[in-house]
Amino acid sequence: MKNSKWINKNTASLLGKRVVISGSTGGLGRELCFYLASLGAELVLLDRNSEKSLKLADELREKHPSLRVSHLRADMSDFQSVKSAADSLSGMEIDYLVLNAGAYSIPRCITDIGFDNVYQINFVSPYYLVRRLLPGIRERGGRIVAVGSIAHNYSKIDKGDIDFRTRRQASLVYGNAKRYLTYSLLSLSEGDISVAHPGITFTGITNHYPPLIFAIIKHPMKVIFMKPRKAALSILYGLFAEVKNDEWIGPALFDVWGLPRVKKLRTASKSEQIHITEIAEKIHEKLN
Repeated sequence: MKNSKWINKNTASLLGKRVVISGSTGGLGRELCFYLASLGAELVLLDRNSEKSLKLADELREKHPSLRVSHLRADMSDFQSVKSAADSLSGMEIDYLVLNAGAYSIPRCITDIGFDNVYQINFVSPYYLVRRLLPGIRERGGRIVAVGSIAHNYSKIDKGDIDFRTRRQASLVYGNAKRYLTYSLLSLSEGDISVAHPGITFTGITNHYPPLIFAIIKHPMKVIFMKPRKAALSILYGLFAEVKNDEWIGPALFDVWGLPRVKKLRTASKSEQIHITEIAEKIHEKLN
């Protein structure tokens, strides 16, 4: 099925709706912005790179002249930056929040609030934004969509090392953060929070490979993996699909390829889900 036909069948007009999207200038975020603009949404681009955001805004307006689009800076590794953005967003009427920003294999450090930066970018900061903005979004009958990953199933949480700062394997560190994000947000859901896994796609997340290796693998990857434009459909579907808090959205074929569908999520025991929720709440209390 062509993307356009799928969109006509599975989405609806977003005219008059305001959508805040983090990580909007990346591969998936960029494609999602064009989809949202085509549906009539007003966009707030939440990114750390203002120059890239302003350039994207110009490109979006060029294709959609009536589009209302603005930019708000937020660096997910810098809590004060996230808090300042949340303060600004709290004063807006927001219908949808899309948490797309993330980081995989990057230089590791401990942030100013005491967490591994990969854990903070992929879990702590997004969770804080949700807790700050959910009441207003819920009041307007809106939704929150968080970008998850099959990497969340690579390991179980470690209460003695919650942010996996002692681990070195990127897939484990990233997967642990996504595990916290997935189950902490679904525990908050009243049918208004979705976790969407876009499948395997060729985006900036592969930039961590050494240049020579990347030069060799990038062309096969482009052929084998879904293009970001198709992978972004899973995230888009999160705005419209009815999802229970034991379900998530992802590609139909082995969670890797194909058009999105709603699936049961069976990757953590009930006791682990409770531990994740408790730890998430303790972190939130610490930040307030």
